Amino acid sequence: MAALAYITALNQALHDEMARDDRVCVFGEDVRIGLTQVAKGLHDRFGDGRVVDTPLSEQAFTSLATGAAMAGQRPVVEYQIPSLLYLVFEQIANQAHKFSLMTGGQVEVPVTYLVPGSGSRSGMAGQHSDHPYSLFAHVGIKTVLPATASDAYGLLLSAVRDPDPVAVFAPSALMGTVEEVSGELGPVPLGSARIHRTGEDVTVVATGQCVHVALAVAEAMADEASIEVVDPRTIYPVDWETIRASAEKTGRLVVIDDANRMCGFGGEVLATAAEQFDLTARPRRVTRPDGAVIPYALVLDQALLPDAAQLTDAIRAVLK
Repeated sequence: MAALAYITALNQALHDEMARDDRVCVFGEDVRIGLTQVAKGLHDRFGDGRVVDTPLSEQAFTSLATGAAMAGQRPVVEYQIPSLLYLVFEQIANQAHKFSLMTGGQVEVPVTYLVPGSGSRSGMAGQHSDHPYSLFAHVGIKTVLPATASDAYGLLLSAVRDPDPVAVFAPSALMGTVEEVSGELGPVPLGSARIHRTGEDVTVVATGQCVHVALAVAEAMADEASIEVVDPRTIYPVDWETIRASAEKTGRLVVIDDANRMCGFGGEVLATAAEQFDLTARPRRVTRPDGAVIPYALVLDQALLPDAAQLTDAIRAVLK
């Protein structure tokens, strides 16, 4: 067994994929010095032509990546703050995402949009704390949210190799986490969920850093209930087969999702469960509040995020 840090896994995936495929390149602000540590060492190893420091204009370098992908490259675009994706949503959703269909498959746009620092980290305040992955899933962009180091490595490999645009959200809260891994790491298929803990009484579907919250709660409640923890890993496409099989086995479903409640991924899971799953209890969700804007004040910051206490209450509610 070896200890692998989440942020090291992202960095190693980029090193390995750039060594394997000379079409892979990295664009972004301060990527030559590896400011976020995700691109650490890439410039020294692969040089100016493949690791490109860009001006402070997300709209410009996102469009540059689209053109590079159409010309045969496989760009990885790093954004330091998730809210910057709002600036470039038109380029991603209306241009890169649609070119393949609009050209009858003559053009592929294999761009990876990497956000190492998504979600809330204490003190990041309103403009740096959003987690907008549901927005990308809504328009049909392949969207990835790894919860562990091994999945961060494997899902990033698959994202870079995919012929379509893929958004990879790497939560701030997970950057310092470490996973014990054994054997060689490899690609993790997009659209495949992971069961982190098996159980018989309740299924908890958890995303990103909420996977670790769910596992802690499952352990703490082990004397009350046998809880199964399912990590979708890919927000779009969703592995509905795994989620449905787990939920129908236990008959009870709770979703914990670190995104706003309205039109969020958690709501989509509950809607699909209501339409298609055979459950014995009404499903519940634990999310950020509707329209949540994370304040700078730390006590308010923490109060707005889904936590273990809320998840525990939701599980007890479906057990009644």
